[in-house]
Amino acid sequence: MKDRPAIARERPVRIVHLHSSFSLGGKEARAVRLMNLMEDRARHVVLSAVPGALGARDAIAPGIDVRFPADAPSLAGRPSLARYREIARYLQDFDLALSYNWGAMDGVMAHRLHRRRLPGLIHHEDGFNEDESARRNWKRNLFRRLALRSAEALVVPSTLLQRIAAAEWGVADRTRLIRNGIDVAAYGLAPDVPIPGLVRREGEVVIGTVAGLRKVKDLPRLVRAVATLPPHVRLAIVGEGPDRDAIAAEAAACGIADRLVMPGFMAQPARWIGHFDLLALSSLSEQAPIAVIEAMAAGLPVVSPDVGDVAAMVSDANRPFVAGDESAFRAALARMAGAAALRAAVGAANRRVAAERFDESTMVAAYEKLYARPLGGYGLFGGERVAID
Repeated sequence: MKDRPAIARERPVRIVHLHSSFSLGGKEARAVRLMNLMEDRARHVVLSAVPGALGARDAIAPGIDVRFPADAPSLAGRPSLARYREIARYLQDFDLALSYNWGAMDGVMAHRLHRRRLPGLIHHEDGFNEDESARRNWKRNLFRRLALRSAEALVVPSTLLQRIAAAEWGVADRTRLIRNGIDVAAYGLAPDVPIPGLVRREGEVVIGTVAGLRKVKDLPRLVRAVATLPPHVRLAIVGEGPDRDAIAAEAAACGIADRLVMPGFMAQPARWIGHFDLLALSSLSEQAPIAVIEAMAAGLPVVSPDVGDVAAMVSDANRPFVAGDESAFRAALARMAGAAALRAAVGAANRRVAAERFDESTMVAAYEKLYARPLGGYGLFGGERVAID
């Protein structure tokens, strides 16, 4: 792609974010963290393909210039040239377009069709819903192949997605692997914010998870697994989403409604994730979950199905607890819940790996360089000019 002239520094960069939804999950948490780190160097407009799915805005720092316009063109609807022209006209007012996941792909196609008069676009792909967790939809793959041709880059957080992008979408040359990162040091402190509804009793073990309450996370599966464990083991599910009632119903059916805590969305996980004794995932599909990195940074062990890059992310000591099937998953959960010394040892190993591989400074440096290219070298996170390859 041809470099564009540098953005004038006397005004903030205008960025439009095209999201599949803006309910707080992994991609939203990362996007919000980057927005917060840009401070007053950028002004943001956020569009969500799911109207009203804007829960992640509560994590945006005070002072960040961000709008959620109600009069913007919809990112959802039947494909049509008229819709794409309308979206393209809207994109003209910005310096940079950032799109996220399949739900924003109409915005990417609008950019593809009208790219000559639009700002640079960078697409972020973080994974799939349950309908594409095992195999991608061929019609969507064809659409992706066509739409992504004008993107400056496709960003993925996992090696699995990197392979999919090359083999199925034909964008190997523009795919950038940027691993998720967090402020690891912040997770080394003792928790100082309570989890509503969770009052620790002596001898209890708390299995926790942090996730959007959606089908792809298969949280009823985790409920069923915890129901097989002794009564001193409790489950805390932090997050919001459409499957909340189904999860509660599963807990009631399994007889553990009194052992389940669902406090909803909670900001600043560094201040409360330490109330967990271990983190458990039950997802049908993952890539490189930020919740796993957060748990590792807090010194927690992780029990998970073998999905995405989870096995490669955790420490060697934790790897045996990334399970290949349902029987192994339940056995791993039972063993970890029943052994405090094991949890401490595996958690300490995870924290060392988090500090070595997943500190956000590495992630931010990669995004700084990537976003600077369509902005003519202007650095959004430091304000200085960035060298572009």
